[in-house]
Amino acid sequence: MDGNFLGVGWTSPVKLDKGQIKPAKYEEAVRQSIHMILSTARGERLMRPDFGCSLHDLVFSTNSATAIGQVISAVQESLIQWEPRIDVLDVTAVPDADKPNQLLIDIRYLVRTTNNRFNLVYPFYLN
Repeated sequence: MDGNFLGVGWTSPVKLDKGQIKPAKYEEAVRQSIHMILSTARGERLMRPDFGCSLHDLVFSTNSATAIGQVISAVQESLIQWEPRIDVLDVTAVPDADKPNQLLIDIRYLVRTTNNRFNLVYPFYLN
């Protein structure tokens, strides 16, 4: 495994382990990076205004096929742009049966250096 490419850094949010900052390593660092990209609205970071995902522009959309398509597109575009360590294999979004204004975004991705496949479910609230 190429640890230099996959990276080691602080966890997000920062956590302590025996008084030391706990690192996020390799595939866990990638997973946390994906979560950070999706959780950051474009324009939110002063020094990197184009970083993040335009997903937040859709927060007041109604739960419709059009909104779901826009969510999927926003997630794919941001991950392709901001996470070079992965190949995005598939992104789907389905309404949560228990919460009508919540979409469950299922992201399937391949970590390039290890050829390992993962998925991450990201909850997103509409309206």
